[in-house]
Amino acid sequence: MADSPSVVPDFSAAMTSGQTFQLSGRPARHTVLFFYPKDNTPGCTTENMAFRDLHEQFQAAGAEVYGISRDSLRSHESFKTKLGLPFELISDPDEAVCLQFGVMKLKQMYGKTVRGIERSTFVIDATGQLVKEWRGVKVAGHVDEVLEFVARQA
Repeated sequence: MADSPSVVPDFSAAMTSGQTFQLSGRPARHTVLFFYPKDNTPGCTTENMAFRDLHEQFQAAGAEVYGISRDSLRSHESFKTKLGLPFELISDPDEAVCLQFGVMKLKQMYGKTVRGIERSTFVIDATGQLVKEWRGVKVAGHVDEVLEFVARQA
C-alpha cells in the first residue's frame, strides 16, 4: 500500500462504448481502477458483478469505476453486455497501463508458470494522487472494502 500519496502519470487507453479513457480531467472526486486477469473467468466475473452491484453507491460517494484487463475491446464489449455492467472497461492489450501500475506478475496456473495480471485496485483522487492501493486481491469482500474507503474520503 502507498504510504504517502504520489502523483499517477497521466495516461490514455481505449475503452468500451467507443470512448478513450484519459486519467487527467476526470470529473469524479475519485477514480477507481481495478485490474483483473481475464474476461469471462469465474473470479473476474464475480469481481465485475460486485462492482456492478455497488455502482450506484460508488457514484453517490463521488467515485467512478473502471475495470482494466488485457482483453480486446470486442471481448470487453461482450463481457460488459453479458453482465450488464454500468461502467466502462479499459482494454490494455499491449500492457502499457498494467506495466505503469506494476500489476504484471509471474503466477502458477495448473502447474505452469504464466505471466498475468495480479488482481489489484487503485484509488486516485481528482488531483491525480494515488490515495490507496490493494494488490494480490481476493475477490470476496474486496469491493465492499473499496467502497468503504471511498465513502470515508467523501
